[in-house]
Amino acid sequence: MSIHPTAIIHPKAELGNNVTVGAFCYVDAHVTIGDNSVLNSHVVVKGKTTIGRNNHFFQFGSIGEDCQDKKYKGEPTELIIGDNNVIREGATIHRGTVQDKGITQIGDNNLIMTYVHVAHDCVIGSNSILATHATLAGHVHVGDWVILGGMTAFHQFCQIGSHAFVGGGVIVLRDVPPYVMLGDGSVPRGINSEGLRRRGFSEETIMQIKRAYKAVYRNGNRAEEAVIILREMATQVPVIGIMADFIEHSSRGIVR
Repeated sequence: MSIHPTAIIHPKAELGNNVTVGAFCYVDAHVTIGDNSVLNSHVVVKGKTTIGRNNHFFQFGSIGEDCQDKKYKGEPTELIIGDNNVIREGATIHRGTVQDKGITQIGDNNLIMTYVHVAHDCVIGSNSILATHATLAGHVHVGDWVILGGMTAFHQFCQIGSHAFVGGGVIVLRDVPPYVMLGDGSVPRGINSEGLRRRGFSEETIMQIKRAYKAVYRNGNRAEEAVIILREMATQVPVIGIMADFIEHSSRGIVR
């Protein structure tokens, strides 16, 4: 373990093996940091925050702070972060609220770039990239293998499906289904074919996902009609079932 002499570690904080805490960091009580994690200089970790193994926090991050919801009255809420995440300079990640489940949660193997904001009660899966200045309002859910471009903004309660790609500068007010690419004006621009290839999806499966996209966006079907078509397709291509489930359970409606 390596603790810089200017760092402040609360006696009740729990640090695992080989944790590095740099200059002028502050680690509060009720914080747990897993093995081999690194805090560069000036990182603040507060509240009931549980951090897994092999995470790297760059300077000036604010992790586990009270949320900015005016309804928050100091209740003991949580932030849970998994393993192998990289969280770059100036990122802010807030704890949850009792109006939801009381937990903000981030999975494994994510890259959260500079000045990203993850608000209260957000849930982020694994293997995703949030580019510089991506801003998530409260209660936003992000799936696995998602890419959110720089300067993007997400309305509260929006959901972003797995393998989706949101281009830079887009303002998102509705749910983005799995596999969908979202471009200027928050307009769907097809599926994230290149991302799927990189993750080992076969060309035949990608072609079937394109057919599913057309059933949702190109053939004049209402959402409920598209779900029926996708359910039938999923009997042959199971990954399309993820898209059908997402659309069927969307509370804000999907982007159009």
